[in-house]
Amino acid sequence: MTETRSALIVSHGQPSDPDPAERDLARFGTRVARALPGWHVGTATLAKPGALDAALAVAGPAPVVYPMFMTEGWFTGENLRNRLGNAPGARVLRPLGVSPDLPGLAADLIGDQIARAGWSPGETRLFLAAHGSGRSPNSARDTRAFAAALAHHIALAEISVGFVEEPPYLVDAATGMGERSLCLPFFAAAGGHVTDDIPEALDKADFSGLRLAPLGLAPAVPDLVARAIASDR
Repeated sequence: MTETRSALIVSHGQPSDPDPAERDLARFGTRVARALPGWHVGTATLAKPGALDAALAVAGPAPVVYPMFMTEGWFTGENLRNRLGNAPGARVLRPLGVSPDLPGLAADLIGDQIARAGWSPGETRLFLAAHGSGRSPNSARDTRAFAAALAHHIALAEISVGFVEEPPYLVDAATGMGERSLCLPFFAAAGGHVTDDIPEALDKADFSGLRLAPLGLAPAVPDLVARAIASDR
């Protein structure tokens, strides 16, 4: 009899209103599970009280833990590992945003959008709207590493990076991008920064390009996560 392996997908969630993000992550987990026959795939946001402990109880020993975060740092390191203390043998993979497969996935997504608009990559500018951090350099470091890797997959006219919490701020980085431009939120889900902060900044910057959904919601992401879990990387 084949033993069922367990995976747990963990995201930050929305502390002010945790239930919608918890439901969204559960739906995402269902899509990942379709690509992982023979696996139990659970989900939990860190923001919902008790959610992680409940998911760990179902997962059993030594689950593979996949962080649905865009950068490495305190949440995916010390915080998550401390909260996994009751799950001996749990293996925490690297988060979505630093996946080596993500730049190629994003390049395909951007290329499709450019083709639909009737543009060419060489005349298109990309604004990568990210979180950043006023306390740690890790968030900006990983975001810029993604932007550099993306540039090797698709030859755009420009890739501009702006942040919610540190300079260059969203408004400044989005200003002057022109009509043939795209805004891609470098976020795992559509939380408050995506629904409120980024649109507000784009409006203030008179951004006239196309506004895309956050990268974590791209249709190919569940398969990417499933592959990472299956290969433990």
